[in-house]
Amino acid sequence: MVMQTKLPPYTHREHAARYSRVVRLMPSMEWDAYFDLVKQIQALKRDRNAIVLAHNYQRPEIFHAVADIQGDSLTLAREGAKSRADVIVMCGVRFMAETAKILSPEKTVLLPSPNAGCSLADSITAADVRALRARHPGTPVVCYVNTDAAVKAECDACCTSANAIEIVEGLGADQAIFVPDAYLAAYVAAHSKVQIIPWRGRCEVHERFTAGEIEEYRRTTGAYVIAHPECPPEVQAVADYVGSTSGMIAALRRRQPARAVLVTECSMADNVCSEFPETEFVRPCNLCPHMQSITLPGILRALVDLQPAIEVPADIAARARRSIDRMLELTARHAA
Repeated sequence: MVMQTKLPPYTHREHAARYSRVVRLMPSMEWDAYFDLVKQIQALKRDRNAIVLAHNYQRPEIFHAVADIQGDSLTLAREGAKSRADVIVMCGVRFMAETAKILSPEKTVLLPSPNAGCSLADSITAADVRALRARHPGTPVVCYVNTDAAVKAECDACCTSANAIEIVEGLGADQAIFVPDAYLAAYVAAHSKVQIIPWRGRCEVHERFTAGEIEEYRRTTGAYVIAHPECPPEVQAVADYVGSTSGMIAALRRRQPARAVLVTECSMADNVCSEFPETEFVRPCNLCPHMQSITLPGILRALVDLQPAIEVPADIAARARRSIDRMLELTARHAA
């Protein structure tokens, strides 16, 4: 049962005001159909002192209707830690919820879909990292944020797609092990003097894109092509810009193209299109099944039950936190 709140209820006027963010994506009748669920979620957020974090790949009705903070996985975890909320609802995948828990151990962290995994995170284990260290003694290990807590605990530094190059170079070694994404590792190797020892992980969404497909989009639409570095190298080679999710948005702001193709999870174009009303987004629509498993009913159930709650064993959390803190230290040093 939804708890009552003494604070002003979520209103039809508020809901209608948010429609401008999704007007290019759905008819008003579809948006209005979400109202009752959104109203219940907003009330429970107040009752639970909860905050909803939504990754850029989330459904528009989540991203624009109930999320308090939107962004990439590390931004969400850091902003969640800064908040005064008692409960964090992570609308993303398991490794993101784990990272939020590591940075906010005193908070309850909920993942509305227990099946929201990640093909990259699933591609490597802590034992795999230990084996890599044994084969390359003394070589530092950098892990992409798309890894579970146990893997982060075995690494020297974490990284995001936005700061991967500076983290690898900031360790000051001639070579580095980079896990788990082979395509991001290739991107880092191509832009750094550090010798990269890669792992064989792939993102099931980004690896489906092909260079021929992207070239055809450009030929038929004249679109500006922006690709994520988790895409295969041949896709990166034919893109006009390659960068992280935040880098993609910055590139759109700089270029203001008439048409654009975002070569990444399809929902990202849905979620940023309201910010760029003059740009037509051509959508090569590959969806992440794990991200799409997060729904408004799932968020409501999580807030009612305070489940599924994410827990990270204290010893693993402490070592994983060191890996994250090392990244933040190197990033701050680079910015100074």
